[in-house]
Amino acid sequence: MLFHLALLSLVSSAACQDLGVPLSWREFSNNRTLAQRITIAQNAINQMTPQLNSATGEFNGLGYWQSGNVWSVLANQDHLAGTTTNKALVVNNLNLVFSRWAHYDQFHSTMMQCLFKPNSVLIQNIDSLPKVVGPSCVIRIPCLWRMSHSYGFNLVNNELQDTNLLAHAVDVWTHVTGYVITAAEASARKQPNKAFTIESTCNGATMAGGVFWRPTTDDTSVNSITTGLSAFLADYTKNATYTSAAILSANWIKAHNINANNLVLDTVDAADCSTSPATWLFTYNSGKYIEGLSVLAAVTGDSQWSTLMINILNSAVKTTVWQGSNGVITEGASPSADNDDVGFKAVLIRGLGEAWIRNTANTALTTLIHSYGDVQYNALLELAATGNTYSSSWLGPPQAFTSWGQLAALDVLTTNILTN
Repeated sequence: MLFHLALLSLVSSAACQDLGVPLSWREFSNNRTLAQRITIAQNAINQMTPQLNSATGEFNGLGYWQSGNVWSVLANQDHLAGTTTNKALVVNNLNLVFSRWAHYDQFHSTMMQCLFKPNSVLIQNIDSLPKVVGPSCVIRIPCLWRMSHSYGFNLVNNELQDTNLLAHAVDVWTHVTGYVITAAEASARKQPNKAFTIESTCNGATMAGGVFWRPTTDDTSVNSITTGLSAFLADYTKNATYTSAAILSANWIKAHNINANNLVLDTVDAADCSTSPATWLFTYNSGKYIEGLSVLAAVTGDSQWSTLMINILNSAVKTTVWQGSNGVITEGASPSADNDDVGFKAVLIRGLGEAWIRNTANTALTTLIHSYGDVQYNALLELAATGNTYSSSWLGPPQAFTSWGQLAALDVLTTNILTN
């Protein structure tokens, strides 16, 4: 009885949490028309596309996963603006890159189990190169390409009637499943693609649902970003296989990789249950979980996922870890050189956009998302802009064009089409 009372108290407190907009935030509204917002976002895209290397499908000055993120934005732009301005570039180049790298796996790393949206574009981002974060090295995966394919697929399916991108997304998802820890494997403490004994449980919770970030037989890391959900594919195809996979992954992150402040953590070692430093807090881990949970809640009708999503979203937009009291994100401010953090904050913004789409009846939540997005939008336009180009430091000062600065801004400008 005490357990049930405690659980009821927890759910009630989550449902009644304060979703109010902090008054310390900088400019949390704007009065630009829809047409103006569409133009601002497309103008920024037009500054990026001349950097395309037509032989590779990637962009000069960006890494592989970051280039994939650009295609996600272009697909989203067409969907949200109701245009087909970018469709040929998206489709042709996603198909080009898929032809160059099997499963989009340029680095032979596992990818996030990316998802599909029925009405918009696909999701998930990835990468697999080592990424330097301060003194540490955090390695991720190349699912960003799977994500961009997925985003692109929905655009293509709805407007171009080209099903290649769906096939590519399913291919990537299938490729990753060999590195997911199943319940049977957790129980047996053996994963067939790994040469070491895995832990059945860590801190009393099963390791089932975790996804190894790298397919080498000796790599032990299971990451939140690699574990991504399969909810978009479940949503689009209505296939229960994807729904079950999404729930398994959602439960793994919920059990292992959320801190006391409701921020999503990075890595758990499957061989000894050790974890990445508590200071390894990156916007994109929370952003991808927010995105996946938003879809999973809609697919399953299970309110536990929307409650969890709201808790994490509320914490992500109000934490002081990656922004000041003014609400402007400071993570990935790197005017002179590219690094992987630069694109992380864009992934958070995209996740907030998905939460907005799926929760339009929750006025307090949509107001919070709208306000947070406007904080970033106004900072970019007023503090970090040189014409239609943007600094990766959203607090400014403005600077000449860099591919990475432009990349970081694109999701903010495109998502703002939706959330105002």
